[in-house]
This record gives sequence, structure tokens and C-alpha cells, in this order.
Amino acid sequence: MTSEEIKLNVEKALAEIRPFLESDGGDISLVAIEDDRLVKVQLEGACVGCSVNQMTLKSGVKMTIKKYVPQIEEVINIQK
Repeated sequence: MTSEEIKLNVEKALAEIRPFLESDGGDISLVAIEDDRLVKVQLEGACVGCSVNQMTLKSGVKMTIKKYVPQIEEVINIQK
């Protein structure tokens, strides 16, 4: 998978997750993909102060991204 294909697939994964986050007043955006293995995202809106955002990141976001791009090893949230 090329870097461009990885980016497109990560964006597809985020599009799948976004409605769930938006229903709780949050959102997510892609910040960067490093070495085709590390995805940096930014949780936004209500997700920023949510007490379960790390669980959402690991269980929901990472799992969905890995469904589209199995080679991704880590997903981290970059805070402003």
C-alpha cells in the first residue's frame, strides 16, 4: 500500500467514526501519518474534555483504522 493509499484509507476510517463522535458533540481530524505506521489525530469539540476519550481512541478509532490499514501500529491524539 502506498503512502497515498494509506492516507485515503485512514480518511475513510475517520469518516466511518465521525458520525458517532458528532452525535456526542465531538469530531476528529487527521494530523499526520508517520512512517506509514503511526497515525496522529486530533480529537475536537466535546471529545477534548471527555473522560473516556482514550478508550474511544484505542477501542474505536484505532480498531477502525486498523480495519482499513492493518499495518498501522499506533494511533495517538495530539492536543492543541
